[in-house]
Amino acid sequence: MDRVVLLLSVVSLGVSSQPITDGQRLFSIAVSRVQHLHLLAQRLFSDFESSLQTEEQRQLNKIFLQDFCNSDYIISPIDKHETQRSSVLKLLSISYRLVESWEFPSRSLSGGSAPRNQIFPKLSELKTGILLLIRANQDGAELFPDSSALQLAPYGNYYQSLGADESLRRTYELLACFKKDMHKVETYLTVAKCRLSPEANCTL
Repeated sequence: MDRVVLLLSVVSLGVSSQPITDGQRLFSIAVSRVQHLHLLAQRLFSDFESSLQTEEQRQLNKIFLQDFCNSDYIISPIDKHETQRSSVLKLLSISYRLVESWEFPSRSLSGGSAPRNQIFPKLSELKTGILLLIRANQDGAELFPDSSALQLAPYGNYYQSLGADESLRRTYELLACFKKDMHKVETYLTVAKCRLSPEANCTL
């Protein structure tokens, strides 16, 4: 019990006046965390795009549309209707995997500015919070029955020595995918949180 309380205090950054059985409060903290990360991802991506020439933006956007994110290997709802039909535990489990998939790549996003240096610690806090929510909603189910199949490579050759053009493309890809995945997690956690309020309209 002491360990759980300690984990909750890490996620809430000291706000622990409510009992840990208050699932709605823990959900609110998790949603707030991922909203911050999503906004941060949007800002970083926008700043990077602004630093590019118009032709570079056009070419990179064209390439990215033909490519895919590393985390696309994580099976997730294909549209808003499937998202709304998914169980709370399923949405939490997918969110956990998405956040976990960024623990290593996020280190490449850090450095150079205060906002960038927030990414890794805030991802860790969010992962801890989602894990607590999963345990609270698990009800005897196995956490990740097919987790052994989830072995994601750290974004291909992003960490190899690349030419200027290739490095530019990889940076664009990394920032675009980070923004995309944080949007997914924000959507899944918001829907899961809404399920705790039967009277609420959880339509996306």
